[in-house]
Amino acid sequence: MSNEVTMQEAAAASRGRTWFDGLTEQAPKRPGVADSVLVADAMLGGQKARFIAVVPDPRNRFPRARHGEVGLEQGWALAKQVRETIDEAPAAGSGKRLPIIAIVDVIGQAYGRREELMGIHIACAAAANAYADARMAGHPVIALIVGHAMSGAFLAHGYQANRIIALDAPDVLVHAMGQAAAARITRRSVEELVKLGERIPPMSYDIRNYHKLGLLDRLIEDVDADAPDAAALDTVGRVLTDTLESVRADNTRDLSARYRSKEAQTARAASIEVRKRLAEQW
Repeated sequence: MSNEVTMQEAAAASRGRTWFDGLTEQAPKRPGVADSVLVADAMLGGQKARFIAVVPDPRNRFPRARHGEVGLEQGWALAKQVRETIDEAPAAGSGKRLPIIAIVDVIGQAYGRREELMGIHIACAAAANAYADARMAGHPVIALIVGHAMSGAFLAHGYQANRIIALDAPDVLVHAMGQAAAARITRRSVEELVKLGERIPPMSYDIRNYHKLGLLDRLIEDVDADAPDAAALDTVGRVLTDTLESVRADNTRDLSARYRSKEAQTARAASIEVRKRLAEQW
């Protein structure tokens, strides 16, 4: 019983749930999704937007998907909701496609033997593909990172966005794997890994170093990630609105914006050159 209470408390304290509830206020959740995938339509800058978050589910039938991971059910639920958003496009009004705001606080894939046998890779790919199709269909997709954006979970939920913004706050990070695992793989201590990240941004667990890669559209400062007040919600809401207008004005549906920033021109110069030469040859 005590373990169940602890897990329920962890679910209630989820940053993804906190920001989803704050930004959607009393907007009713859309039915028919997994308990760990929250979806609601709320106003953003005078227009309706669809907010989607993955949150912990202490009672999930897959034990590895109880703490905010993206697993089989989460991947398919994300894909279903995004596909339905695309299908509902004519109802968005004014000829504009409904914006999708992916609130990101995911600690990784829900990997386990059962999950792999049942095709977690397909479920997560379905979610990523749905987000990409929504973006290419003209839905402005914005990822708001409020906690962890780890590994394949982030690829499935958030990485296909037109723009990625993040809170500049402790324990907000983007990475392929947790520090302890990365330290083991690279045969370093965690302390050595941290020092390496200070010199090599892709190895860093600091969101500010990730920003140096040019992949983030903006860092939002001076916001309490764990307990946002009305002012914090207003600040993030205004940033989301500005970002939404930027996406609409840009009218670019691919991810080329990630190579145009001054940070990308410096930190990803080699990648940009490789892409240029490939385009010339193909």
